[in-house]
This record gives sequence, structure tokens and C-alpha cells, in this order.
Amino acid sequence: MESLLSPLTGSITKLTSFTLLFLFLFSCSTFTPTEAYDAVDPNGNITIKWDLMSWTPDGYVAVVTMFNFQQYRHIRAPGWTLGWTWAKKEFIWSMVGGQTTEQGDCSKYKGNVPHCCKKDPTVVDLLPGTPYNQQIANCCRGGVLKPWDASSFQLSVGAAGTTNKTVQMPKHFTLNAPGNAYTCGPPQIVQPTKFITQDKKRVTRALSK
Repeated sequence: MESLLSPLTGSITKLTSFTLLFLFLFSCSTFTPTEAYDAVDPNGNITIKWDLMSWTPDGYVAVVTMFNFQQYRHIRAPGWTLGWTWAKKEFIWSMVGGQTTEQGDCSKYKGNVPHCCKKDPTVVDLLPGTPYNQQIANCCRGGVLKPWDASSFQLSVGAAGTTNKTVQMPKHFTLNAPGNAYTCGPPQIVQPTKFITQDKKRVTRALSK
């Protein structure tokens, strides 16, 4: 499905050319402008959204999307890595279009074992050629993110609660890429993202926080 984005407004903080500043705007739709000063692209940024799509018996399903709004910088191989710290005792039941670098200690689970039980998971993109049933739109490019392009993955989160009042935002986000350093700010809640189906005949939206 295709995301519809509204323009982001706000002042741009000028930093050194190798320092990137993240401002995470988190909700059921999460926008994260990553503002970096570049003399030839002073307004360039990477935007990260965390869209809560549906509820599960013990949590929710979310789609996380990174948009590269830098005109001249791209994330090259071996690609991006995205990390965060859960606010409570959340874990990841399953993922599509990405995977965590470590599973962590899931020994207390019998039968259906989660994809990742770490308090601070780190996610990477899948490689080209990934089986179709493990893909999502804009995934599986080995973490490469060209200017004006997007990269996405989906995760099912457990132990998160099943209402807007129980779900809490992850903390301490980090984004790493070859040759770049990033500093992350706190998430903020924004309006839910709207999606258009492939046949262009129906519009859906992420859940409201």
C-alpha cells in the first residue's frame, strides 16, 4: 500500500556536515525527521514512521517505514540498522521484511517461540531474493536506501497491551548507516498515516493513539 505524507514544518537546526539530529514523532503513525545540515542540501532529512495497523491478543502489528528525504546522500551497503529500547516488557512475536540481529533469551516460551525477546532489539533489512511470503512493500534491499526512496518492515509486538492507554512508545531510538553518525531525540505523537490500496479504490489508515 502507498503512504500519503503531509509536509513537515519546523525550524532546521544547522549542524556540522557529519552530525545528524533525529526528532522522533511517534504515534500509531510515527514520523521521525532526521535533520542534517549539508551546504548543498540544508533541509535534507530521514523520516521514520511507526504505524500501528491492528490489534492482536496481547499487543499490536506495526509497519515501520524510513523515508530518505536527502537529495544527495544514500545509505549504501551493508545498509541501515535501526534499534530502540522497549518501554515495558514488550517483545517481537514475528517480523516480515526485516529481522533482528539477535533473538535474545526466549527460554521461558514453550511452543510458539518469539522472533526476539531482547529489551533493546536491533533490526536490519532482508536481502534481495527473500521469499515472497517474507516480504512487505519497500523491503528487502539489503538496507540500501536511495534518495527519495523508502524502506519498510512489519513486526508483531507482544506484551504491549491492547488499547491506546496501555501501548507505550519505544525509547532511545538509534539509526546507524555506513559513514554516518546519528543522534536521536524523543518520539512525538502525530496524525495516523493514510494508505491507498494498489487498485487506488480504497483508503485505509493506521489506528489513532
